[in-house]
Amino acid sequence: MADVEQGNRPLSPHLQIYKWPINMGMSIFHRVTGVAIGVVIAFVALWFFALAWSPEAFAKANWLMTSWLGWLVLFGGAVSLWFHFVNGLRHLVWDTGSSFGQKRVRRTALIGLVFMVILTLVTIWVAVAV
Repeated sequence: MADVEQGNRPLSPHLQIYKWPINMGMSIFHRVTGVAIGVVIAFVALWFFALAWSPEAFAKANWLMTSWLGWLVLFGGAVSLWFHFVNGLRHLVWDTGSSFGQKRVRRTALIGLVFMVILTLVTIWVAVAV
């Protein structure tokens, strides 16, 4: 029978010694951003519904969406949208059966993060400047 008393050995792999590969973080963040995009779309849809409902409802919704909390939600939506888009392009390339090497996966992840930051900054610049 197996030894039930294993002493003070940690479970393997333990969080203090296990280093997440970048691709694992990208995969988790891709799923999280998919959910975040849905939440942001719901908030924007409620903003438009309030516009169609009445001027008072729109005034309240507009106050919320143009407050610091609304801008934070919209900023998070922009980050989520661009990350999800860029990472989706990586998955599209992988569907062709290419770029599966360890170095290429890491390189495309870093390139994707750089493009996500650039696209988010351009989106914010266009939203504020125009």
